[in-house]
Formats: sequence, structure tokens, C-alpha cells
Amino acid sequence: QVQVVESGGGLVQAGGSLRLSCAASGRDFSGSIMGWYRQAPGKQRELVASVTSGGITDYADSVTGRFTVSRHNGKNTLDLQMNSLKPEDTAVYYCNVRRQWLPRYTLWGQGTQVTVSS
Repeated sequence: QVQVVESGGGLVQAGGSLRLSCAASGRDFSGSIMGWYRQAPGKQRELVASVTSGGITDYADSVTGRFTVSRHNGKNTLDLQMNSLKPEDTAVYYCNVRRQWLPRYTLWGQGTQVTVSS
């Protein structure tokens, strides 16, 4: 059974830190891109950060310098270290695993809530 499971969300004050973790299992994830997306109420889901299997990272401008994504290929896990959190970071955060060439797939986790109070 293919699964993508997030953990680590919660409530934190502005300026604080949180670490999210994602674990993917059930298939071969070589050649995939793993990433974190978020969706705030009334807004579209947006990319926060991603990393290829080769270690190339991509960050949204709004989180650059504050968030760090790290991938552990042997364990198929993905972490997101979030520092200097702001109220506008409040959202449901989703882990995504996708492969752009054959066999193509896109997998989503169930999401984890991050709430930053001012």
C-alpha cells in the first residue's frame, strides 16, 4: 500500500519554529520530486519547498531564508524546518511526492495544520 504521511504540525507563536516530517512508503520513489505545499483558508494550494532525488531544492520566495527542506533518500523521508514563523505561514501543509517521467505518479499526504499566532 502506497502511503504518504505527515507529522509535526501544531500551534506556535510568531518568531518560533516547527519541524514537519513526511514519510513515503509502498513503492520505489527513485527519480521523484518530494515537496511541501500549503493551503490557507480561501487560498489556492501553493508550493513551499521541494527537493529532487538529486538534492536540487526550490523554495517559495516567501519562505526563502526561513525554511529548510531536507530529503533522506534511503528512508524516503522529507523534513521541513520552519524558523522565524509568521502568522501568514498559517495553513494546512501537505507532503507531495511526484515523478514526472514514466512511471508517472502524484501522491499527497493527508495534511497537517500549522497555526502561527501573533
